[in-house]
Amino acid sequence: MTVMTLAKAINDSLRKALESDPKVLVMGEDVGKLGGVFRVTDGLQKDFGEERVIDTPLAESGIVGSAIGLALRGYRPVVEIQFDGFVFPAYDQIVTQLAKMHARALGKVKLPVVIRIPYGGGIGAVEHHSESPEALFAHVAGLKVVSPANSSDAYWMLQQAIESDDPVIFFEPKRRYWDKGEVDTGAIPGPLHQARVVRSGTDLTLAAYGPMVKVCLEAAAAAEEEGRSIEVLDLRSVSPVDFDAVQASVERTRRLVVVHEAPVFFGAGAEIAARVTERCFYHLEAPVLRVGGFHSPYPPARLEEEYLPNLDRVLDAVDRALAF
Repeated sequence: MTVMTLAKAINDSLRKALESDPKVLVMGEDVGKLGGVFRVTDGLQKDFGEERVIDTPLAESGIVGSAIGLALRGYRPVVEIQFDGFVFPAYDQIVTQLAKMHARALGKVKLPVVIRIPYGGGIGAVEHHSESPEALFAHVAGLKVVSPANSSDAYWMLQQAIESDDPVIFFEPKRRYWDKGEVDTGAIPGPLHQARVVRSGTDLTLAAYGPMVKVCLEAAAAAEEEGRSIEVLDLRSVSPVDFDAVQASVERTRRLVVVHEAPVFFGAGAEIAARVTERCFYHLEAPVLRVGGFHSPYPPARLEEEYLPNLDRVLDAVDRALAF
């Protein structure tokens, strides 16, 4: 076991992929000489050269379009979008080309492209730097959407995404970049799209992914002091969602609260709530509740703590669910 930050785990994962497969390329704005704005790709260009770790122009549509072309020629490009809010110039390429080429070619064409996107708030950033647009991509058939919550998953899920023949949108919780955790680089923890129970409980399930898993674990620890047993389910994948794992947890606890930073309106939690209602109606002892961002543009940094789900808001939802 090695203890490393989430950012270092991604760096090591990219390094291993570059070493293992000469067709893997890393490309994006400032990923080379600078090592990325968060230094996640630090040292990679120095060790693998400018032809494999490529500094691109500030043109997200061009970056993703180039990656699609490279993938069609047999490469496995790993694209970095510098911040979540910068992905939208490339949205057309992702939705109308990247997501559809496999089906358009009747399965004969593979698009092994990974798009890394640092996302979410909590770092005091300016406008367009703290958004959570994962639901926009999860809604698009042909794309896989995942988000690690810890260093081990960051390392292994990125390896699995790069090895996948399908396009994967890899959302990295930037507020967790500096959180440390143990990584066993010799043992894959499980399939890419499989959810994982990270804390067992009997009274209620908290389901989350990415940056909110830590908040849910803190909420479960606080609830335990009041005699409540809370299960925390790390979804890990937003598309596809491991609904079997969600169902199994809800059948044990009979209550569910879904937590994510993105607005609850048409968010991932809405789909999960609908599926749980369909699958587990007679097991539920309370409505499925959601905790998330508000249906408004992301606020200025000085107000983001009022916008982001926090311990108090999660515990309030727990209290309301348990009151039924």
